[in-house]
Amino acid sequence: MLRSILSKLGFTAKGEAELQATEDAASRPAAPSATSLQPGALPSSGPRLCGLKDAVLGGWYNNATGELMTGFPIAPEDTVLDVGCGEGGATLFSARQGAFVVFSDLERDKVEQLAAQVAQTVARGFEALVCDTNPLPLADNYASRIIAIEMLEHTDSPLEILQELKRVGKPGALYLLTVPDPVAEKLQQGIAPPEYFQAPNHVHIFERDEFEETVKTAGLEIVHRTSYSFYWSMYMFFFWVTEAAEGREFDGAILDRIKPPYHPLLETWASTWQQLLALPQGPELKKILDNFMPKAQVIIARKPA
Repeated sequence: MLRSILSKLGFTAKGEAELQATEDAASRPAAPSATSLQPGALPSSGPRLCGLKDAVLGGWYNNATGELMTGFPIAPEDTVLDVGCGEGGATLFSARQGAFVVFSDLERDKVEQLAAQVAQTVARGFEALVCDTNPLPLADNYASRIIAIEMLEHTDSPLEILQELKRVGKPGALYLLTVPDPVAEKLQQGIAPPEYFQAPNHVHIFERDEFEETVKTAGLEIVHRTSYSFYWSMYMFFFWVTEAAEGREFDGAILDRIKPPYHPLLETWASTWQQLLALPQGPELKKILDNFMPKAQVIIARKPA
C-alpha cells in the first residue's frame, strides 16, 4: 500500500529492498497508532517518508481497519469522491479497499496519471474528472464518502464548495475535510513569499471556529475533530528559509517542490523527528505538539440521513 502513497508524496526509493522493508513494517496486522507502531522499525529515507510515518502515527492510511483516517472507513460497497485529488494518495487508498472511486482535479496530467494507477488496483470501478469542484458533473445523492483534503483554502467560496459536496453526498454520507491550521499559516506569513497567500495558492486562512461553523452552515453534522503534524509545520518554516537562502523564486505548487535533493537542514529535521518518535515518550510528545501547532485541522462530518 505504501507504494501508492509514496507516489503522491514524491518519494523516490533508494532501493527496492528498503521500500519493501517499509511496506512490510507498515502492513503489520496491528492497527498503527501512537502506541502500537514503532517508528524506529521503519527505515529513514528523508523528509517525505518521515512525513508519511508521522501521518500513519496520526491515524492516516490504516490498512488493518480500512480507515483512510481514524473514523473514516472505506469499504468495497462505498462510492468515494476525492475532489482536488492531486496525485491521489487518498484515491489510491480508497481504490485498494475495493471501492468505486471518482476523483477530480483541474490538472489534466495528474488526473490521467492517477487514472492509470487506479486501473491497476482492485477498485470496483472508477471515474476520472478534469473539472472545477463547483459545479460537479455528478447526480444528487451520489457518493457515500467525500474527501476534500487541503483544497478549501484555495477558493474564495468554501461555503459554496461544501454545499456542492453536500448535494452529491448520499444521505448519511461521511465527509473527510482538512484545511491548514491558522497558527502555522499565520507564522508562515512572516517568512513565505506573498504569492503563497494569493490565488491559486492559499487565499483563505480558516480560524478553527470558522472552519467548524462553515461546515455546519453547509448543512453537515460534525462527527469528529482533530489535527495533525507539527512535523510538517516546522518543515515548512525550514523550507521557506532554505528556499530564500538558495535564491529560488516561488512558482507552482509547493507539493511538487518538496522532493529530492533536500537541503541539509530539511534532512536534519527529518532525522531529528524520526529519532524523537523512536524514543519511548516520543509519540506522546508528538500528540502534544500536534495539538499545539498542527499543519492541518481535520473534520469528519456526516450528511443528515
